[in-house]
Amino acid sequence: MSKLRTIKTVSKSKHTIEGAGVHLKRAFGYYQAPDFDPFLMLDDFRSDDPAKYIPGFPWHPHRGIETITYVIEGDVEHGDSMGNKGDINPGDVQWMTAGSGIIHQEMPKGDRSGRMGGFQLWANLPAYQKMMEPRYRDVRGEQIPEVSLDGGVKVKIICGKVRGVQGPVHDIVIDPEYLDVYIPEGSSFTHAIEKGHSAFAYVIEGKGYFDHDLDSFGHEVVGKNYFDIDRQCICDNESLVLYEDGDHVSITAGDEPLRFLLVSGRPLGEPVAWYGPIVMNTQDELRVAFDEYRKGTFIKHKKPLRE
Repeated sequence: MSKLRTIKTVSKSKHTIEGAGVHLKRAFGYYQAPDFDPFLMLDDFRSDDPAKYIPGFPWHPHRGIETITYVIEGDVEHGDSMGNKGDINPGDVQWMTAGSGIIHQEMPKGDRSGRMGGFQLWANLPAYQKMMEPRYRDVRGEQIPEVSLDGGVKVKIICGKVRGVQGPVHDIVIDPEYLDVYIPEGSSFTHAIEKGHSAFAYVIEGKGYFDHDLDSFGHEVVGKNYFDIDRQCICDNESLVLYEDGDHVSITAGDEPLRFLLVSGRPLGEPVAWYGPIVMNTQDELRVAFDEYRKGTFIKHKKPLRE
């Protein structure tokens, strides 16, 4: 019998300032990373105040991780030390594998109304891939399939599979799924997630119930009691839901439409040595990385990085 994943924790993203002065909301990161393995951090950079995002993220290094940038409003200009440059536009995803090392910059520009919206997720690389050749996977919005399900539910599939439809990003060692899910008021979405994989949801619009299901008799089954008797305590915008293990999730919108990111992946179970934009397995590897950066020997790759 398929086991419902229940809620392990619920939290709210927290304000922080990164880069040259970008105000954003951090859903999780650093000390929370072990609970989200193989994922390291999720940042929400939605804003309607250009002064809070225009400073951007000037030149900085990365090694040992993948950064996944998903833009829903405005655009982000990107450039790197190899001479690559381009824009990440609304609906686009840039999946960057830093591997052995890259130096790049990301500069949010917003739309004509001054709105900027998007998310950056960091995924860890296993020890044997920490020093792989860097690469980009640029995925345009029109390449991301959207499936329509019963009850008006719509799912954009960045990676993973929903009802037999495969997303454009695949062949990633952590076997991730990354879905953008929209549920109309009162409708529900049930989705199988590989047992043993870490899974979380991040609410970006509306309100919903994140661990309830129906038994074989059609009766409602509530998981961990994050709701009061009248079911008024529900997860809303900027809520992060971390799931326990199980076989599937079941999510229902409240009295308004619900939109959220649903992410899962296979844990690495490896030690993490992390400082700033570089994530390795040992402190010695971190010291080598920053020493190389100071000496100008950080970049190992000399070929075009884009697939």
